[in-house]
Parts: sequence; C-alpha cells; structure tokens
Amino acid sequence: MVHAMSQKFTRDEFDLYVWEGTSDIASRAERCLAGMDVSLLRADAGTAFPPPRDRGRSAVALVSVSVMGDTRFSGYDWLAAQGLPVIWVASETRGRDPRYYPPEYSYTLPLSFTASDLRKLLFELLGTLDQFNRAAPRREQPLIAVSEPMRNLLAEAELFADCRSNVLVHGETGVGKERVARLLHDRAAWSDGPFVAVNCGAIPEGLFEAHFFGHAKGAFTGAIGAHKGYFEQASGGTLFLDEIGDLPLYQQVKLLRVLEQSAVTRLGSTVEVPVDFRLVAATNKDLRALVGEEEFRADLYYRLAVIELRIPNLEERGGAEKAAIFRALLERLGAEGEPPAWLLDRVSRTRFAGNVRELSNVAERVAIMRRQLKSWDQSRIERIFDQLAALPAAAGEPCEPAVFTDAERAERTRILAALDVNGWRRQDTANTLGISRKVLWEKMRKLRLGAAQGETAEGIVEAS
Repeated sequence: MVHAMSQKFTRDEFDLYVWEGTSDIASRAERCLAGMDVSLLRADAGTAFPPPRDRGRSAVALVSVSVMGDTRFSGYDWLAAQGLPVIWVASETRGRDPRYYPPEYSYTLPLSFTASDLRKLLFELLGTLDQFNRAAPRREQPLIAVSEPMRNLLAEAELFADCRSNVLVHGETGVGKERVARLLHDRAAWSDGPFVAVNCGAIPEGLFEAHFFGHAKGAFTGAIGAHKGYFEQASGGTLFLDEIGDLPLYQQVKLLRVLEQSAVTRLGSTVEVPVDFRLVAATNKDLRALVGEEEFRADLYYRLAVIELRIPNLEERGGAEKAAIFRALLERLGAEGEPPAWLLDRVSRTRFAGNVRELSNVAERVAIMRRQLKSWDQSRIERIFDQLAALPAAAGEPCEPAVFTDAERAERTRILAALDVNGWRRQDTANTLGISRKVLWEKMRKLRLGAAQGETAEGIVEAS
C-alpha cells in the first residue's frame, strides 16, 4: 500500500541551487553553510538541464546577476516552474526587476555578503516555504471534455486512477499527457504523496544514475549532503516518465531492475533504499514497433503497459472543444471580457499541429494583446492565425514543440507576444523587451521567428 508522505522541513535541511556566472559565490556559500545539512547544487549557466529537484526538501536558488545577460542562461523558466525563492547576488544595490523574476519571489544580497547575511535570509525564506508547503493542496484546472473521445478517456482514467498497476499513456506531442498523469495521481488514494515528473528525453548523457538514483554525501565535488534521486523523491506517490520511448536501452535495463526490486542504491553508497511508487509513463512513439526493431525492451514494455490510455489529438476532439479550451485559457490568463464569436470560430477551424501546447501558446499571445491594447484587435489577432497556417510550408522543418526546449519555447512566446503588440516593428519590440535591436534579431533568428531567419543583424536578406 502506498503511504502518503508528509513534508517536514527544518532550517538545517535544504537544497541550494547556485548559478554563479562570473562570480565566485558557490564556494563562498559552501563555506558559509558549513556544518549544515545542505546540498549545494551548482547549475552552470551553459546547461539546459538543472539538477533534479527533491520534493522532500525545501529549496532556494542563489543566482548571480552576471547570468542575466547571458543568452545561455536557461534557469529562469525552471526556477519559475518550481516556484523557488530566488536570491539575486549583485555588486551594487538593485531594484527587483520583474523581467527576470516575479518581485514577490525575489530577494537580493550584496556581492560582499557574509555568512550571517546569507544564513539570515535563507532562514527567513525557509520559514516562508514551510508555511507555503503546509497550505491548501494544489488545485489544477479541470480538464475540459466536450467531445465524446475526451469524455471516454476521462471516464477510463477515473476508473483506473486508484489502481496500483503501472499505466502507459499514448498521445501526440502537446495533447496533455502530463495532465492525464496528474489526474490519475490526484484521484488515487496516495494523492497526498509526491508527484514527480521527468522528461526522459532531456536527461543528459552520463547523468542518468545521478538524476534517478541520487547520491550520497561526498559522492562528487559539490555533494555537501546526500541527495535523493527521482525514484526516492516519488516514493509514496507517483513517478511520471514522459517520452519513455527516448530512454536508451542501457537505461531501460536499470529502470526495469528498480521496478522488479522496488529498491535503489545511491551513487557513492552501498545501502539499498526501498522505494514504493506508482509509475505512469507516456510516449508519442509506437513502443510495440520499437520492440520489434529491438530499440525498446519487450520485458519493460510489458511492465509499463499493464493499463494503456490513449489521448485524442485536438482534431479528433473537434472545434467545439478547441473553442472551449481556448476560452478557459484566456480567462486563466487574465484576458477580460467574453472573446468575440469571430475569434472562437477561427480557433475552432484552425488545425493546431502542436495540439493543446500550441493552442496555449496562441491563447497566451492573444491574452497579452488583449491586456495591452484593451481590445480584441481583429487584424492583429488574425495575423497570429495566418502565421500558424503558413508554418508547415517552412522548408519541411520540424514543428516548433519538437525543436525547442521548454525554456526556449517560453522565450519564443514572450517575444512573439511583444512582436504582436508592436505590429512586428523591431525597434518598438526591442524597446518593450528592454533589449537592443541586434539582440532581438539574434533571438528571432535563433527561435526561427519570421523573416529574421534569412536576414543579417542589419536587416539585409541573406542569399540562399
């Protein structure tokens, strides 16, 4: 029987994620916190995958302002998604800049901070976190099911939610596989336990063991304290493995072994730790075909696919459901007023190759435009949909969700929204974003936005 885990934090037990940029704050923080049960996790500005987040411990981020101007800095969206308090370290006094992090979660320390300064602020934040973690449980927006295929899926998910057997969820990119996994968890007897979501396709080569199995204290440089891997973090709840079809064969063997033995051994340790979680895996690939091609283990497939659920794509759900989802997204994004009939009609007739993820992207852009302009500007909004219609003709390039990381997709959405509001005028958009025209061009080119793909920084079209 899976047990519900209670989270109790103390001021001496927490994780500190450090992005130090060009400043030497990681080693100083390590010295300041000596003697405490702290895992200091260094997250280099060039990495696209921060260390695993242990839901059983409090966590705070320590970030040097020197990473702000670094286009490689990918921690912004990860930190925002985790809801971690961020301590910005600067050589001079700075205001809380909302472009980088919501003010209510931002704090500052001078570059010359002392051990007393750091400990005092950390203890203050950890006390706030303790209150937050004891608050009411998270309430997810309900899944919208207007169409018969979606209603049938949700009925099936409800039927098997309280079952301990593993579940394999099938569906195209962007249909909401994690939302269905969340539903399975929230309706289970162990819903008070942790829900740990992992994208298997984003695990860096050679770091599978560190992320999944965790490490003992002193296992490697920077391992000030012991750290739980995903298997331990999910114990007492649900482990959601997205893109399971991207897991290499040698990693599949290790996953299978954990499922068979219900125990893990951390890196640098010889002690087995029992784990007890319900596994929900998801894929947009045909695992049966991969088994036939010997790219996926048959024994692991049978372990995963005890219960199988398939999520219909947006086209299968129909225009009425697309419009209903779009309306709900606009309301959640703070777009005041009922969306006009012409807009909902356009949504219902549009094919979204990226499914709900792409629909959400469009809704966010429209909501920002509505808030900024205080109107439903039809010509500008129609331009967004016209760009979607032209996207597949882009020289056979893969669709956006498959090309970009989560951080890049978030940045792409922000830039697109600013471009929309400013009528795609480059200088006005750059001013809105607080960057130079050249930096905007570089970002547009990198993120494949509009004509910038074929231009130089001076706006001269390059020969193909």
